[in-house]
Amino acid sequence: MSRSKTKAPVITLAPEQEREALDTLKRFLEDRFELQLGSFEVAEVLDVFSKEIAPHYYNRAIADVQLHLKERFESIESDLWALEKP
Repeated sequence: MSRSKTKAPVITLAPEQEREALDTLKRFLEDRFELQLGSFEVAEVLDVFSKEIAPHYYNRAIADVQLHLKERFESIESDLWALEKP
């Protein structure tokens, strides 16, 4: 029996956030590389970032939160042990 690998969720933005991201990306490419792309091309670049790169940042954020929560729970557990009566 083969185990299927679940795909990472595609990170989507609200329409206004996507417009801002497209504008920022378009402006960056023009200013930094003197590359003037049309709306479709910029949307394709953003799509590649969203599907191929953003999940790595998302997963890193999840790992960071897990570590933070683990440390916090350990601290709470320690505090509770200190409250125990002999």
